[in-house]
Amino acid sequence: MSAVALLSRAQIDRLAPQFLRSRGRRWVDDRRVIGGIVSVVRNGAMWKDAPRSYGPHKTLYNRFVRWSRVGVFERIIAALAAEGSKPE
Repeated sequence: MSAVALLSRAQIDRLAPQFLRSRGRRWVDDRRVIGGIVSVVRNGAMWKDAPRSYGPHKTLYNRFVRWSRVGVFERIIAALAAEGSKPE
């Protein structure tokens, strides 16, 4: 797996139903964008300092804001938690 793609193809396929669909133009690969978002958030960096290998920093920022507003991250966490076992 490349350093850019933090998640495997199988992991992205599990999350894919939670992502928004593109309207018109082709989007930068969700797998790459997730990697860029995680990289920026994990390192506390500014969006403009995101490594170029993740795509344009404006794309990362816009996708993060759009997904946050419509609850994509909450749906991902809820879906993954629902698949796990019940806490004791």
